[in-house]
Amino acid sequence: MPAQPPPPAAVPRRRWQKRFSPTLVRDRCYTRCFHSAGLRRVAVPLQDGAVVHLWLPPAATTGAAPLHPVLLLHGFGANATWQWAPFLRPLLAAGLAPYVPDLIFFGASSSPAADRSPAYQAACIAAAMSALPSAPQRYAVVGVSYGGFVAYHLAHAFPAAVERLVLVAAGVCLEDADLAAGLFAVEDIAEAASLLLPQRPEDLRRLVGLTFCHPPRFMPSCFIRDYIRVGKFRVVPTNFTC
Repeated sequence: MPAQPPPPAAVPRRRWQKRFSPTLVRDRCYTRCFHSAGLRRVAVPLQDGAVVHLWLPPAATTGAAPLHPVLLLHGFGANATWQWAPFLRPLLAAGLAPYVPDLIFFGASSSPAADRSPAYQAACIAAAMSALPSAPQRYAVVGVSYGGFVAYHLAHAFPAAVERLVLVAAGVCLEDADLAAGLFAVEDIAEAASLLLPQRPEDLRRLVGLTFCHPPRFMPSCFIRDYIRVGKFRVVPTNFTC
């Protein structure tokens, strides 16, 4: 009787999860949106060892009107592509040249520093912008949520570079007394940071319920776990401050 062939090697569960991850599929789609809009990605090393990854606007075409530079800063837990992919083409059509970085400790940007403050974020973004070969001397800045705090510090510390400032859903004037008065759905900054780093499906549902005007009615736990597992909330904001 011929010997039975050995059973096929078991494929590691993690490899199959990664291959069929809906989060990674969407991540690739967002990245493709940036490429198809003509943006190109660069990595800018800084003197303190930090590396800022950012997307540059399409190269200017001969004879075309110059585009107005705008720096787009994403919110907490997101990165450049997830936050801004749906807005690239309207911005380009409006005559704007988007510069879109991953903030330090988010996406592909990193730093050996222990500083998690938005002031440090602002200093890194300003240094990265000034290090670009064809860096604009002045630019508009748009910051969403946590990116709004970074934009606020950027405008304060580098007024010569910031031409205009737009803050979206960023409580830069929020104080402890406002939290105690119930203005926000958390008791303190520490709870807010914990809320922004959900590790369970029910935690993310709570976050979505607090941050969306019309939250989706159907959020399968398997998709949420996949989103958390692939690292969208892997950043631990040690000494996180606003």
